[in-house]
Amino acid sequence: METVDIKEIVDYLKSKITIIVLITLLVTILGVSFKLFVQVPKYSSSTTILLINNTSDATLTYNDLSINKNLVSTYSEIVKSKRVLSQVIKNLDLDYSYSELNKKVDVSSVTNTELIKITVTDTNKKLAKDIANETAKVFSLEIPELYNISNVNILDKAENATSPSNMNFIKELILFIIAGLVLGLGVVIVIYYFDRTIKSTEQIETKIGLSVLGTVQEYKGAK
Repeated sequence: METVDIKEIVDYLKSKITIIVLITLLVTILGVSFKLFVQVPKYSSSTTILLINNTSDATLTYNDLSINKNLVSTYSEIVKSKRVLSQVIKNLDLDYSYSELNKKVDVSSVTNTELIKITVTDTNKKLAKDIANETAKVFSLEIPELYNISNVNILDKAENATSPSNMNFIKELILFIIAGLVLGLGVVIVIYYFDRTIKSTEQIETKIGLSVLGTVQEYKGAK
């Protein structure tokens, strides 16, 4: 079984450093170009809803808190229901179908709280904000009709996003550089694996078991 000479591999990688650098640069340039000129930036805006106790009794009991927490998951589904989103489309005169808008809306509950977070992602930052706020508004109006209770309060309104949510240039630049470096090393290692040429006198001595008496240096002078 042929042994692997780590030093030999390292020396080979050093000799092919130009290839590694070129591949790394190529991958990085292609990745950055895609992010800057091809990928469409998307913006996310969020609004937060709080489930509250609106009974005449000012004392908030443990039972009230328990009921509200249990309603969080149900309310989260109602937010994305056709009843709510269809009304949002109508109110804002959106050029979206229900299924298209449904994909843009994400609803999550904050763990162990009575908070529901509505996040809308769109290529238009102002539209993302407007949809998020309108969705929260419509939802808060629908709950009294569905449950005969009014326990929904809009805690924070959505605002215009300051930067795209699907782009992080510094992070992605580092990932592109790492990906290019890994690809470059992989290509050179594959070349090394299929390269059967003799690269040193040590290889000759190892392979044929004889000592090398002398070598002739390559002459690179003028013809």
